[in-house]
Amino acid sequence: MAGRLNARLFSHMLLAGFVLVGAGFGIYRMAEAMMTPGQDDIVHKHHLTHTVARVPLTVSLKEQGTLESSENLEIICKVRGENIITSVVENGAYVKEGDVILTLDSLYIDEQISERSKYAHWSRSGAEHWRATANYRQLKVAEYLEGRYVTQVMSKELERVLKESALLADNKMLAFNMQQFEKGYVSKDHVDQIRRQIDKSVVDLDLLNTDLKVLKEHTKKSEMARLEGELKVAQAQFEASDERAEADASRRDRAVEEKAFCTILAPKDGLVIHPRAASWKWAPDIVIGGSVYKEQVLLLMPDLDQMQVKIGVEEEVIDSISVGMKTIVRLPGREPFEAKVSEVADIARPPIIGSGDVVRYDVIVALPKLEDLKPGTSAKLEIVMNELEEVLTIPVAATVEIDEQTYCWVETKTGVEQRLLETKVGDDVFVVVTDGVHVGEKIVMNPLLYTDAPQDKDE
Repeated sequence: MAGRLNARLFSHMLLAGFVLVGAGFGIYRMAEAMMTPGQDDIVHKHHLTHTVARVPLTVSLKEQGTLESSENLEIICKVRGENIITSVVENGAYVKEGDVILTLDSLYIDEQISERSKYAHWSRSGAEHWRATANYRQLKVAEYLEGRYVTQVMSKELERVLKESALLADNKMLAFNMQQFEKGYVSKDHVDQIRRQIDKSVVDLDLLNTDLKVLKEHTKKSEMARLEGELKVAQAQFEASDERAEADASRRDRAVEEKAFCTILAPKDGLVIHPRAASWKWAPDIVIGGSVYKEQVLLLMPDLDQMQVKIGVEEEVIDSISVGMKTIVRLPGREPFEAKVSEVADIARPPIIGSGDVVRYDVIVALPKLEDLKPGTSAKLEIVMNELEEVLTIPVAATVEIDEQTYCWVETKTGVEQRLLETKVGDDVFVVVTDGVHVGEKIVMNPLLYTDAPQDKDE
């Protein structure tokens, strides 16, 4: 009986030993499991991931612009100087041809018309006076050449003929008295008296010939120079006065014309809008009481059948844009519709103060003819630059650029792994990956949590 008790006690002790060994092994395995975590038990710093997949991708450029017309009828200020607006049609109003759309203050122009009219009349009076004087002096020249001069010459030639005749008669009388003296009929004193008379007649004839020569060769030239000089003075005075009168009349007429320009009528039926004052930053907007200047654009009448959207594209992207590219246009309150790029500028926009070093080029998208399009409406454009089929993509937000290299962090069985990527241009949300990740891998969406982690090391 004691042997049986000993055998039973040994069996119980052996069973208790196996239970203790099993319990110890279980506790050891549990501790090992707690000390060596599995994949499902790894605790990550991140919460969001993206699964890599091959998907179709549309590479596009999204920009916002403003609706405008490609053909605007510009209404230009034609009045010189600074002008005050006294009335103007509301921005966006529809008008009929002939309606008054803008008026300028004309008080100063009225004063100019009155003043210039007075000076024009004074100048014209002076011009007419000198015109009459010039005509009178022109007649004086003809009167001298054809009248006084001819009369003077003929008088002296007649006097010369008479003196020559008298001298000839005296010579005959002398010859006769010489014969009478030789016969003793007359005295010697009588003969000498006739000789003295002949000598005086010869001197008078010589003096008359000299006067006639001076008249023809000198007096005529002197008188003609005087008369022609007075004529030229009168003509010059007339030309100066006439030009001054024309200038004053022109100023008056220009003031009259500009007064008509102070009232601007609509040249056609249509919409009237106020221009943006970008080119006239030193001038007020088109408002009542504002100032405008000559050649300034006052109002615009857009052609609503030729609407477009103009945007500025940065120089890094402009080479990827070409005429004819499909564009998705989104306008407020309308369904999106397709249009095409109609123009790409070759020259960059002038720099704008405050824009820094950003260089932009104008890109114009022509819109199809639609009803109720209004200039100034905001428009969102999506220019489709490329349409890719089945490409590997990851979100741009999941990438980090370090030393001009692009990296992402991939969730693996052993932790988070940093990957170097080879990429191509995608859209605003996704980037195309050519090497570095594979389909099905999970990409960390908040990579900045791991930017300090060494490469290729488990987290």
